[in-house]
Amino acid sequence: MRVERVLPTEEAGALLELTRELAERELAPRAAEYEQRGEFPRDLLRLLGRSGLLGLPYPEEYGGGGQPYEVYLQVIEELAYRWLAVAEAVSVHTLACYPLARYGTDVQRKRRLPDMLGGELLGALCLSEPQGGSDAANLTTRAVRDREHYTISGTKAWITHAGHADFYNVFCRTGGPGRSGVSCLLVDADTAGVLPQARERTMGLRSSPVAQIVFDDARVPADRLVGEEGRGFEIAMAALDAGRLGIAACAVGLAQAALDHATAYAREREQFGTPIIEMQGLSFLLADMATQVSAARALTLDAARLADAGRPYRVAAAKAKLFASDAAMRVTTDAVQVLGGYGYVTDHPVERYMREAKALQIVEGTNQIQRVVIARSLRG
Repeated sequence: MRVERVLPTEEAGALLELTRELAERELAPRAAEYEQRGEFPRDLLRLLGRSGLLGLPYPEEYGGGGQPYEVYLQVIEELAYRWLAVAEAVSVHTLACYPLARYGTDVQRKRRLPDMLGGELLGALCLSEPQGGSDAANLTTRAVRDREHYTISGTKAWITHAGHADFYNVFCRTGGPGRSGVSCLLVDADTAGVLPQARERTMGLRSSPVAQIVFDDARVPADRLVGEEGRGFEIAMAALDAGRLGIAACAVGLAQAALDHATAYAREREQFGTPIIEMQGLSFLLADMATQVSAARALTLDAARLADAGRPYRVAAAKAKLFASDAAMRVTTDAVQVLGGYGYVTDHPVERYMREAKALQIVEGTNQIQRVVIARSLRG
């Protein structure tokens, strides 16, 4: 991975080097086999957690890494370069820790965050529903309070880590219609009535489990409410802003991997007595791919710096997620074209990269939703 990086501290440089070593040794050799089998690499996530990579943007006092998003996202990129499903899993887990880290009480954070950030527990976010999709303000999963408990009923859809997570952030209706009636509950996976369904059969990211979860009168202690009742929509939107940065970084890492593989192939493959990289039509294609990757990286890190400075970054995150995932789709598709027929078979990873890139245009809010966010900002 040939990327010139400017990092804020020597500690960040050491962290990135550790990430590269772990990714090369533990992730890269397993990716193709696990993806073919559709096997979730839970052991690797524990290893990354024990290495301090599952809580990087959170405070050290709770077991986090105390790193800025500018550094965290570059770690995600390095992981995605070797195996997108693992990078996405780290991003999803980091997103699942956000509600408690940002909106939880001091007691909740001290009691639960260290285990969530330490690697032994894996998290998920339960927001989307079968009929709702991105319409989070009108979700129908309901939680009814009875003294010291909430009873949750409903179905969540497209839940990454379903059936493997140890805890779920469940966004549910505790009040009337609209966004003001939505709340967030932190639910242990072993709670009676929490029923993960059969895994979806996905085009790509086959080692990343995605499924519906049915909540059949699941009783949850009232102290698992994150924030006050009625703040769930606000919490979900803030979490998604942060999560979109992670997906943008995933897209950059995947696109860089496709570019590097296509470039190496073009240097070695000869046609008409010369390496095909010398042919102007193909070299211009590679040049456009390289420019797309660099632009996506710059947009992603610019949004990260806004977040680190405590400035509003919702629109910047939407732009980064939109551009980076669209760029990943273009770059991976062009990588297949560079390899020709070889790009269409599993002997080379670019066909997998192309299938995986499509998911990044959909998760954490489709790219059409990102355009809505950006357009609304222009209207004031």
